Amino acid sequence: MKIKIINKSNNKLPRYETESSAGLDLRAYIEHDNILKPLERKLIRTGLFIELPKGYEAQIRPRSGLSIKHGITVLNTPGTIDADYRGEICIILINLSNIDYTIKNGDRICQMIISKYEKINWIETELLNTTKRGKEGFGHTGN
Repeated sequence: MKIKIINKSNNKLPRYETESSAGLDLRAYIEHDNILKPLERKLIRTGLFIELPKGYEAQIRPRSGLSIKHGITVLNTPGTIDADYRGEICIILINLSNIDYTIKNGDRICQMIISKYEKINWIETELLNTTKRGKEGFGHTGN
């Protein structure tokens, strides 16, 4: 699949870090280091603009290493970039640790996955088909 991208940052284009990676790493595009204090959230620019085809979305997800090592995650995860959005991709990061974290220009801050989706049409009804599970949820199978 080919997707148009404008890169106004001084970072390289997003890329897959391994042969079987599903996510493309996105990098911070900032003039000065940003200190993210405990429980603080900030909007971090990437300098990237994309043109997705209709029927596709870009999902923004945390990087697992950043989350486990530093407690940094994407606040609205997964974030969705719609096919008709043409603005800059910006990432809402939050620091869930108890120490300051410094974000530098070029740091890999999240990953982006391109996914196909389908539109639905609702069929209003009074009854749904029954299943063995039924209404059970939130831990109904144990732990």
